[in-house]
Amino acid sequence: MTVLSDAQELAGDLTDLRRRLHQEPELGLHLPRTQEKVLEALSGLPYEITLGTDATSVTAVLRGTGGEASAVRPVVLLRGDMDALPIQEHTGLDFSSRIDGAMHACGHDLHTTMLAGAATLLAHHRDRLVGDVVLMFQPGEEGFDGAGVMIREGVLDAAGRRADAAYGLHVMSAGAPNGQFMSRTGILMSASDGLTVTVHGAGGHGSAPHQAQDPVTVIAEMVTALQVMVTRQFDMFDPVVLSVGVLQAGTKRNIIPESARLEATVRSYTAQSQAKLKRVVPRLLEGIAAAHGLEVTVDYVTEYPLTITDEGETGRAERVVGELFGGQRFTRMVNPLSGSEDFSRVLAEVPGTFVFLSAQPRQADAATAAFNHSPAATFDDDVLADGAALYTQLALSRMAELAV
Repeated sequence: MTVLSDAQELAGDLTDLRRRLHQEPELGLHLPRTQEKVLEALSGLPYEITLGTDATSVTAVLRGTGGEASAVRPVVLLRGDMDALPIQEHTGLDFSSRIDGAMHACGHDLHTTMLAGAATLLAHHRDRLVGDVVLMFQPGEEGFDGAGVMIREGVLDAAGRRADAAYGLHVMSAGAPNGQFMSRTGILMSASDGLTVTVHGAGGHGSAPHQAQDPVTVIAEMVTALQVMVTRQFDMFDPVVLSVGVLQAGTKRNIIPESARLEATVRSYTAQSQAKLKRVVPRLLEGIAAAHGLEVTVDYVTEYPLTITDEGETGRAERVVGELFGGQRFTRMVNPLSGSEDFSRVLAEVPGTFVFLSAQPRQADAATAAFNHSPAATFDDDVLADGAALYTQLALSRMAELAV
């Protein structure tokens, strides 16, 4: 039996697990129900399991039984993230989220399921492994730096030595034909920073703004000034993307509020731009506030670094996809994505790559299908077996090369 045919035999079980995960999404670093389902999927398999302390992570190590005993055993790490998003689901699926205000809108339920499927497949092919595989079931990818937490707790050395190679997989609900794998060498995804701004004014009556200190007009100026700053202080060929996602002020239309607040996400593609942003954004906002005689609190947080893939490992992923599914199933991306990933922290420590897989429903129109993070995003369960097979074959292939 081949890895792919073995994976296809698991398709029904994988679909069942994915839908159970989808119905009970959990947010952040603490996902007890999700962890329970993962442990259930690993039950009876020959893994050494460690649970996280600062997060409900699961680290599972499989000791291969193939080849001759060696003092230095190759180690391959496979990662799947598990957390959901604070979104009210609007898909109408019969297995929609049962948790109010939470949804697996980014496909992490598929990632968890694929990695659980790979756990079964790798255990079945254990005699072909001449080293050890580390499975990294990670919470808190959506802005909580779960990868950083797991790295601090030792996931990269869970097998007893540092992993030699690391692979991650991410599904997309739109943007490419169903079943298409995609990646690129070098910068794959942007760096990500977070910006929180509070303008402190003085409240008053809406009819007499001169007797108050209006924070609303000041924060409105800041929103537009941030966009002008991007176009005038940064090279258009080294792009920066800044989007305000939260803007809050006031309780009633005739009351000038005491304060106004915004939150923004900031993306960049070089370490130089990321460092410059941290310097010039607060300067700009503090200057605007000072010009109006108001105080401002600026919290600029450097979050995830650039996701940079290894050339050799990305080439290996392309070859493995070709061996499993045919060369037409892999596309080399021309440009990076402006999304960000905390798997970047793993790739900064271990050579590896990150591969996208389109789970766009087959009947969907590519031009109108809802993308990841949309309350209407849907993902095709048919790709689950392919993802599990790719995880498995990447580990087997890289392990065989490392043992030579």
